[in-house]
Amino acid sequence: MSKTESFARIFERACRRKGGEAAIETLLPAVASTEALAALGDDRYLSLMTKRVFQAGFAWRVIEQKWPGFETAFRAFDPEHCAALDGPGLEALAADARIVRNRQKIASVPRNARFVLDVAQTHDSFAHWIAAWPAEQIVDLWRELARRGARLGGMSACIFLRMAGKDSFQLTGDVVALLVANNVVSKQPTTRAELAACQAVFNAWAAESGRPLAHVSRICALSVGDNWMRSDEPPPPFLLDPEYA
Repeated sequence: MSKTESFARIFERACRRKGGEAAIETLLPAVASTEALAALGDDRYLSLMTKRVFQAGFAWRVIEQKWPGFETAFRAFDPEHCAALDGPGLEALAADARIVRNRQKIASVPRNARFVLDVAQTHDSFAHWIAAWPAEQIVDLWRELARRGARLGGMSACIFLRMAGKDSFQLTGDVVALLVANNVVSKQPTTRAELAACQAVFNAWAAESGRPLAHVSRICALSVGDNWMRSDEPPPPFLLDPEYA
């Protein structure tokens, strides 16, 4: 891994941009304990998974407003019920005004329900599988979700995990801009090697700061956000420091 700026410098810059340490703390995402993640019902994981699938490419506010209707239409996302949805059941849902009637996304629900049930067979529950996965290897969990689930590729896997409270960094545009400036990657990371490089630097920043990956990720975004590369704000200090060239 190439030399990167310290997290202390990233945090200092974020505080300067956002009004101080206290202000930063109010902007950090919630991270659930391992115990809380393991105690969450598998139906809730399927619900969150489905919410993320429907949010993708759609107005999140609309999905949130309709979510009580989703819960009713999918019978509280009981995995056994959802896994058994067949042609007639899916057709009925495609005509159900309580939900967003996107046939492809509706069809992802039984597929993801079967995924949840398959994992539960070998790990006691889907919740235990998620809870036990080490944050230091979170990109491998993204890959498993994308490979075994439906419509969980791209950013959807890490967003779903964040929604559940699982510790995970996110590769938003601002975060990727910081990684590019630090020579961790040269573009939006997609390959196994690029994601491994991102994991390594986030692990290092988490170890330095004592913070979870989710907090490190948000602070990174806050340290460069608002499109600093296209603003009048001076470049971040590490871009001007020969030590980090």
